[in-house]
Amino acid sequence: MKKEKECRRVKSISPMAYVIPYIMVDRTGSQNFIQDSVDIEKLEKYMKEKQQGGMTNISMMHIMIAAYIRLVSQRPALNRFIRGQKVWTRKNVEVSLTIKKEMSLESPDTVVKITLPPSATLADVYEALNHEIVSYRENPGGDFDNTARFFTKFPGLLFKFTVAFLRFLDYFSLMPKFIAKVSPFHCSYFITSMGSLGIPPIYHHLYDFGTCPVFFSFGAKRRAYELDSQGIVKKKSYMDFTFVLDERICDGYYYASALRHLKNIIKNPWQLDNPPETVVEDIE
Repeated sequence: MKKEKECRRVKSISPMAYVIPYIMVDRTGSQNFIQDSVDIEKLEKYMKEKQQGGMTNISMMHIMIAAYIRLVSQRPALNRFIRGQKVWTRKNVEVSLTIKKEMSLESPDTVVKITLPPSATLADVYEALNHEIVSYRENPGGDFDNTARFFTKFPGLLFKFTVAFLRFLDYFSLMPKFIAKVSPFHCSYFITSMGSLGIPPIYHHLYDFGTCPVFFSFGAKRRAYELDSQGIVKKKSYMDFTFVLDERICDGYYYASALRHLKNIIKNPWQLDNPPETVVEDIE
């Protein structure tokens, strides 16, 4: 049985979408920035229900990853990337994030990556992410750290040449699979939580190495007092978040639609308990 490819070229794009990657050749030079906030009253209730239902370690990170994967299932162009000045799309959603062994200044950190299908539920995300976190904290190191440690043994000039050679291979889709598998820079998106640090979300740059087209950051919960329709003051809970986006993978209208859809998912998180009714495929 022929194995389905993990990614494929998107060929039926518009002439403009074809030309842009040749004009805007770097990911950091193609960044767009957006900030927004969302009411998380229902999200907090949902998370409390999950904690009481047995997901004792659930956090906002689990839910935000699940929400973004659900978004990709309906807006598949978000799972595209630019390689070799061509537009590609992924079969699965690959999520990179930085974790620490413990919350202290001296504690080392590393990057882990989980891969899930667009049909994944919150339970799937919870299991996959917890497995990676527990594995790292019980046995610090992991594939990324071990690979990075290997490269630290190279003289600086040789390491610089090695990275340039890997870029060359990546451009022509010849990157060794074991490198792409452990590389956090080869992913659907990077996510970071500033909430655990008690600060607002940052605008984190993209990387020219690798394929990551989206960086998603969310901050600490904040309170606001607002007047309702009857003029009564109500206390509201909001979460601020930012996106840094590679504008070459889809247009602004598509991004705007995706942002609205993400906010709708967050406002109705119970849908994450079940797979989506349909998974929308990207164009050919």
